[in-house]
Amino acid sequence: MPYGLLNSTTCRNKKESDTHKRSSPNGIRRRRECLKCGKRYTTYEKTARDDLWIIKKDGSRERFDIEKLKKGVEKAFEKRPVSHEKINKMMNEVEEMLRRKGKKEIRSTVLGELVIKKIRKLDDIAYIRFASVYKNFQNINDFKEAIKEL
Repeated sequence: MPYGLLNSTTCRNKKESDTHKRSSPNGIRRRRECLKCGKRYTTYEKTARDDLWIIKKDGSRERFDIEKLKKGVEKAFEKRPVSHEKINKMMNEVEEMLRRKGKKEIRSTVLGELVIKKIRKLDDIAYIRFASVYKNFQNINDFKEAIKEL
């Protein structure tokens, strides 16, 4: 078994072995065992990604933050019969689609359209909620137009 580069969490020994490795949604999960003290522990590895920047409508740049986006999306789905698993899956798909484009910068309008299309496939009410903020609805007619499009 290969030796890792980490120190044992108990005795600080550098010699350890991987006892189990598997992929998880958050990266690679490894079970490790110190060859000196026998203590077992878990580590997670996540692939480092290049920074992705969002170009906002006013021209300013902001580092892409999936958690910030996720909070807004979750707000739209609040009290709706859509599981957190489905929302998380959708958010992972959005992030992967952005990264597959291979660009360092994405316009906020492109991101918004991508997200709103995904939301629309899951829940009409969440779509209207998200659209009302994203498209900056000003009056009831804006809501009526969005509902007609469904």
